[in-house]
Amino acid sequence: MPTAQKEQFLSVIVADLLPFLRRYARALSGSQATGDRYAATTLEALLLDRSVFDGDYSHKVALFKAFHAIWSSSGALTEGAEDGITARAQRHLARLAPNTREVLLLRTIEEFTDDEIAVIMDSTPDEVNELYRIALRDMEDSVAGRVLIIEDEAIIALDLQSIVADMGHRITGVAPTHRAAVDLFGRERPDLILSDIQLADGSSGIEAVNEILKSAGDVPVIFITAFPERLLTGERPEPAFVITKPYTEEQVRSAVSQAMFFSSTETLRV
Repeated sequence: MPTAQKEQFLSVIVADLLPFLRRYARALSGSQATGDRYAATTLEALLLDRSVFDGDYSHKVALFKAFHAIWSSSGALTEGAEDGITARAQRHLARLAPNTREVLLLRTIEEFTDDEIAVIMDSTPDEVNELYRIALRDMEDSVAGRVLIIEDEAIIALDLQSIVADMGHRITGVAPTHRAAVDLFGRERPDLILSDIQLADGSSGIEAVNEILKSAGDVPVIFITAFPERLLTGERPEPAFVITKPYTEEQVRSAVSQAMFFSSTETLRV
């Protein structure tokens, strides 16, 4: 393939994969702004050197490998603010064994295999598996709290309740509509919100979360949706944690542990 055609082809591939990289970068850094800066720096580096795409692995692995080279060399999250959520996140991260958070997100949220993660992080599959085991233990043991679930499908709501309760958290309530979510939040403030986008009466989980965050902007939120593209547009503030339906128990456990541990959230503007 001629060089010009190859570069055009890679540009299309990167554009298709960029929402996933941005999702990962935000979850890893706990901030849309910080995550997007790392993603943008990765793209700038690829304009100068695209040799990472010449390896014997998928384009998604190549893109994340390029990101990790920058993430690792920069020291990761060393330039953040000295107060608020970012500072709290930095203190939490300092307690974790090196690379465990990255492995947890790559495996459970981005669904890479251990072999692929080993390529991305310049490690071995055995080392990746051990880091994953440590990450689960450290994250789940670190924080227990109260969780509000905004979900209109009864079976999914029951499943989420079971997963979250099994992790040691307490459910403050399940809301199938915007109004019910706001009312439940008013009765007892949760430490975390799990929310769908499309609710029973045609109302929006995004709008419900926005109303809640007006009075409690520091409550972390995880969106669980069949339509992640509605959130990952790059055109407005986005949540740090987005899980795609159908989800796995492992994904929910990972995201809940991450969000409770990291206490990160971004307000959405509809």
